Amino acid sequence: MGWSFEWHDFEPATRVEWGRSFHPQGLEVCLNLTGNARLAAKKSEVELRTDTAALYVTGDTPLTAWREAGQRHQFLTAEFSVDFLRRNLPQGLGQVRPFVQRVLDAKKPPVTAVDAVQPLTPRLRLLASALRSPPVSGAARTMWFTAKVYEVAAELFFDHQAEEALFCTRQTHVAQERVEKAAAFVRANLAEPLTLEELGQRVGCSPFYLSRTFTEQMGMTISQYLRQVRLERAAELLRSGKFNVTQAALEVGYSSIGHFSTAFHETFGCCPGLYPLQMPSQQADKE
Repeated sequence: MGWSFEWHDFEPATRVEWGRSFHPQGLEVCLNLTGNARLAAKKSEVELRTDTAALYVTGDTPLTAWREAGQRHQFLTAEFSVDFLRRNLPQGLGQVRPFVQRVLDAKKPPVTAVDAVQPLTPRLRLLASALRSPPVSGAARTMWFTAKVYEVAAELFFDHQAEEALFCTRQTHVAQERVEKAAAFVRANLAEPLTLEELGQRVGCSPFYLSRTFTEQMGMTISQYLRQVRLERAAELLRSGKFNVTQAALEVGYSSIGHFSTAFHETFGCCPGLYPLQMPSQQADKE
């Protein structure tokens, strides 16, 4: 097996020993959207909080991990075999993240270890949301997930900080912060009639500058991003079973049920009324 994705959504009454689900000799990524967890190896221990990500490998000894009781845990895991990484990651260029490089260079089995926790960037949040609700089915599904495998690797397995030290300017960092702030404000106000001018005021720059830098960094316009996160939130509400189609549409800012249904079908490939029947709370895709 080369890779696998799995989405988790649960609220345990008692502490969950999460480490039992880890597979030996595989590098795993956790994109943690909600809930607190801990990962502990021999020489390191990290805490995963809401909107954080971590890399870890189970090798010569078990990796201890648990999730707290009484919290809703929503997270996506991506597992990669060492053989798959050796075949597909560039070697000898000095760009692979040191933690990942040690896994690639290790004799079998690799040393059990946990890398430092990092915040979820807007791009990683978008990636996690997309993986929760694939827009394709059938034969196209495997191809779509394979593309996402390389996207996860590109985001998390390379030393972007080293590249930024060479090429990024202070202005670039400021622009990134503004884009992240704008994206966070959009997510927190899905039902509000947001304007570009208001967003610009919120993050401290002109609407034109925000629009341009947002598109450059996110790969989509602000209006496209708003549409995507609204529909993803609506899909989550429908999966919960606590909202009908009309309630979900209104909750995320759609006043027209017809427009909502059309947009939902374009994104998820089915009408919103049938969507909960097709999507279980936990799902896995692998190769």
